[in-house]
Amino acid sequence: MHPDQSPLRARSAPRHVPPLLLDIDQMLDEFSRQAVRAVFRFDPDTPAVVTVEFLAERGPGVIWRIGRQLLHRGLTEMSGFSDVRMWPTLPGERPSSWLLLETQEMEALFELPTAELAEWLDATYRIIPDETELDGLDWDGFLLGLTGGPGVPGE
Repeated sequence: MHPDQSPLRARSAPRHVPPLLLDIDQMLDEFSRQAVRAVFRFDPDTPAVVTVEFLAERGPGVIWRIGRQLLHRGLTEMSGFSDVRMWPTLPGERPSSWLLLETQEMEALFELPTAELAEWLDATYRIIPDETELDGLDWDGFLLGLTGGPGVPGE
C-alpha cells in the first residue's frame, strides 16, 4: 500500500457537520400553517440519531431524537412508524417532505424543505456511512439500558 493511501490518513477527514437551521411549517389544520425554526444536529459519536430541536418563539424548544436513516428515506418514500413518520409531499414547486411526530398527548405535522435537508444528511453520510453507523455501539450497555439492568455487564 502506498503511504498516502493508509487507512489512518483516510480517517483524518473532518468529523464535524455544522447544525442545520431550517425554516419549516407546522400544519395547524388543513388550511393553516405556522412558521417554526428547527435545528438539526449530528453527533459522530451517535451517528444513527439526529437531534432535532424545534425552537419556540417564547420559552424552551422541544427536542426529538430521530433516526438518521428514517429522515433520509423519508425524503423519497414513506419511512418510520408509530411516533415518527416521514414521507415526500406530492410533486410541486418546492420539493418537500412531511414529518409527523406523535405522542399520547399531541400530534404535530411539519413540512420540511427537501433539498437543504438532503444536502445536510449527505454530509453526515460522508463522515459516517450508513453501513458503519452502528460499528462503535456498546451493545451490552445499550441492551442493559433498555432493560433497566445493572450498569456493568456480568455483575
